[in-house]
Amino acid sequence: MAQVTFNSPSVQSYLTILQSVISRVATNSSSCKTWCVTLVSAIVVIIAGKGNPNYVWISIVPIGLFLLLDSYYLALERQFRNVYNDFIKKLHSDSASVEDVFYVAPKTGASSLSLLILKASSSISVWPFYALLALMLLFVRVWVL
Repeated sequence: MAQVTFNSPSVQSYLTILQSVISRVATNSSSCKTWCVTLVSAIVVIIAGKGNPNYVWISIVPIGLFLLLDSYYLALERQFRNVYNDFIKKLHSDSASVEDVFYVAPKTGASSLSLLILKASSSISVWPFYALLALMLLFVRVWVL
């Protein structure tokens, strides 16, 4: 088993790939919030024009779906950060080998991914945003429409 070092071009490329994946997943998480606000706002405006305020609750569906998708992206981001940190630990302890380089897939199955998504949904970066959006729907339904 061949050892790898910090200065190895393959290690530098691998770390760059992992950082890029983490960055893309974090961007997707941010996009979920943007799209959710846009879609919910559009639904509320259309419903306000129709004059039937009870349909405002349709907006709960995209809120729930984007909450799930955002939690999924946060769970993926955490997994890739763990892969990155584990590799860095191996480099520091001089136990990193060639087999560790360019391993980009997270190490979980469907059941453990579901648990990670559930944990991610309880994150301070996820649930307050979607809870506030749902509360705003309640406010709009009761006091505006």
